[in-house]
Amino acid sequence: MTDGPSAWRAEPIQAARRGENPTVLRRLPSGWAVIGDHQRLPGYCLLLHDGDADHLTDLPRPQRTVFLDDLALLGEAVMTACTRLDAQLWRINYEVLGNAYPRLHGHVFPRYLWEPEELRHGPVWRYPDLHDPRYALGPQHDHLRAAVVGALDELLPRT
Repeated sequence: MTDGPSAWRAEPIQAARRGENPTVLRRLPSGWAVIGDHQRLPGYCLLLHDGDADHLTDLPRPQRTVFLDDLALLGEAVMTACTRLDAQLWRINYEVLGNAYPRLHGHVFPRYLWEPEELRHGPVWRYPDLHDPRYALGPQHDHLRAAVVGALDELLPRT
C-alpha cells in the first residue's frame, strides 16, 4: 500500500473499497459516486465502476444498463444539488472516456450560464485552467459535497 495523504489517487477504486478515498460520496450498485478532485465547474462528479472493466462494452449488457442508470442517477443528484446552490445551472453533461484512467468511469459535468460563451458550448476539456490549483477540491467544497450526498439520499434512501 502506498503511503501519503493522496496515495488513494493511484488506485481510487481500491481505496474506496478500503474506505480510504476521501472523494467518495456514496456507493451505488455499479460503483462509487465520487466528487471530482477539481471543481472548475462546481459539482463535477464521477462514477467509478467497481470492477475490472476498461470499456463499457467489457460489461455484459445488463451490467452496462446498471452502470449507465447509476451515471444518470448521479447526474440527477448533481443537477438537484447544483440548482439549489446556483440558479445559473444550465444543464448536465455526461462523458465516458477512458483515455487517461484505464478503468470504466463516467464524468458528470454541471454546466452554467455564467461560463464564457465560447467554452459553454463545447467540451469542458477546452478550459485551459481546468486543473488549476485554485479549483482543487478542499474544505471550501464541503457544502457542495453535502448537497450532492443529500440529493443522492433523496433519490436512493438508505435502507
